[in-house]
Amino acid sequence: MAGQKMLKFVTLDKEMPPKRDAAARSQDFDEIYRDFAAAKADEQASRCSQCGVPYCQTHCPLHNNIPDWLRLTAEGRLEEAYELSQATNTFPEICGRICPQDRLCEGNCVIENSGHGTVTIGAVERYLTDKAWEMGWVKPIKPMAERRESVGIIGAGPGGLAAADVLRRRGLKVTVYDRYDRAGGLLTYGIPGFKLEKPVVMQRIAQLENAGVQFVMNCKVGIDISFDAIRGKHDSVLIATGVYKSRDIEAPGVGALGVVRALDYLTASNRKSFGDEVAAFDDGTLNASGKRVVVIGGGDTAMDCVRTAIRQGALSVKCLYRRDKVNMPGSQREVQNAEEEGVEFVWLTAPKGFTGGAEVDGVLVQKMRLGAPDSSGRQAPEIIEGADYVEPADLVVQALGFEPEALPGLWGVPELAVTRWGTIKADFHSHATSLPGVYAAGDIVRGASLVVWAIRDGRDAADAILNYLSAAPAVAAE
Repeated sequence: MAGQKMLKFVTLDKEMPPKRDAAARSQDFDEIYRDFAAAKADEQASRCSQCGVPYCQTHCPLHNNIPDWLRLTAEGRLEEAYELSQATNTFPEICGRICPQDRLCEGNCVIENSGHGTVTIGAVERYLTDKAWEMGWVKPIKPMAERRESVGIIGAGPGGLAAADVLRRRGLKVTVYDRYDRAGGLLTYGIPGFKLEKPVVMQRIAQLENAGVQFVMNCKVGIDISFDAIRGKHDSVLIATGVYKSRDIEAPGVGALGVVRALDYLTASNRKSFGDEVAAFDDGTLNASGKRVVVIGGGDTAMDCVRTAIRQGALSVKCLYRRDKVNMPGSQREVQNAEEEGVEFVWLTAPKGFTGGAEVDGVLVQKMRLGAPDSSGRQAPEIIEGADYVEPADLVVQALGFEPEALPGLWGVPELAVTRWGTIKADFHSHATSLPGVYAAGDIVRGASLVVWAIRDGRDAADAILNYLSAAPAVAAE
C-alpha cells in the first residue's frame, strides 16, 4: 500500500509553494513563499523515488532521514513524519526556510539528476514543522532526570542553541551568554524576515527558556565577564560565538560616509522590524530609502542585502560580483528572487575604489574576465586593463564574508589554541579545544558556513560534552 503512495515523479511535476507577487512582496519583510496546502504537501512528498542510496540524506549535513519522512507525509502520517524529521534536526522549520536546498538535499536528489525535477524537500520540511507547532506536536522539553553538572555556552546562535537543546533534554543545567539583547545570533539579526520571520526563531528560544535554559544577554565576554569566570561557574564550556568580523575592502575611499558593512546594515533593518530605536537607521546611515545602492559580494549575505534595500525603497539596487552567475557562491534560488524584485546584477566586476571624498558618490569599478582555474577549481577573475568606470552610488554595502575575532587576546586566554586562519583549533570528532573541558562548535571552528552546519556541530559538541561529564551522578528532578 505504501508503495502505491510513492514513485509519482513520472506523473507529477515538481511544484514549489506559490510565491507572492514580486511587486507586492517587495513592499514588506514578510516571507515570500506561501504555505503548502495539506494535499499539495502530500502530493509533492509522493514524488520521492525512495531510492536505495538516498543522496539527499547523504548530502544533508544533519543526515536527516528524508526519504522516510517524505513517505510518512505522503501517507498522511504527519505527526510521525515530524517526529522523524526533528529526531536529527533541532530546528527543522528554520532549515526548511533558509537552507540552500538547491546545493544540498534537493541538488543531489536522484530524480532531479534523471531529469524529472527534484522533490521539494525544504518546502515539505517547513510545512511539517509549522503544522507540528499548530497542532501542538512540538512538546515542551522535560528531562527524565536532572543532573548536577552545568554547562556554559558562549553564543546564542544556531550552534549554541542546538547544543543547549541537546544538553537540557539530558538534564544538564545550561546557561547561554551572548553579546546581543536577543538570542538567535544571525537567525535573529543577520537573516531578513522575508527569508525567516522572527516569530519562528523566538518560539524556539521560548521553548528553551521554558525548559530552564538561562540566557545572559548583553554580555560581552572579556568585558562584562571574564572567560575564566565562566569556566569557574560551569563544569564544561562550549564556545559557539560564530564569526562576526567583516572582511573589508582595501581600496581608496573605503572609509567614506556611506560605505557600510553588511552585518551592520542587516542588523539595523532587523532591529527596526522588532520596533527598536535604531539611530543609524533613522538618520539615514543604514537606510537605503531613496538611494542608489551598490552591494559588493556574491554570497547569500549579499543577496540578503540587495533584497533588503529593495524593500527599504532604494532608488536602484545593483550587485557587483567578480565572477559570472554560474560561479556565484550564493543560492541560485535567491538570485532569481532578487532579479524578480528588481535587483540588477553586474557580473565580472570588482571595486577599485570609491569616489566622492568624505561622502561616497560612486564606486570605481574594474571589469573582469575569467582566466585559468584557481586553487578552488573555479576560473580566477582577471582584470581587463583600461575598462574601469564609475558606478554612481549613495550607499555601498560590503558583503565579502566574515572572519573570526581574535578570541584568545580578547578574552585573555592565550593558551586557547587557534588555527592559522584565526578559528579555534578543535578536535574534528569531539570538538574539544586545547583547554580541558572547553569545546567549540560552528563557524568559530569551521569558518563562515551554513546554519545547518552550525546545528550539526552544536549537536555533536553537546554529545561530546555529555561523554566528558558522564561520570557525574544524576539526581532526581525536583
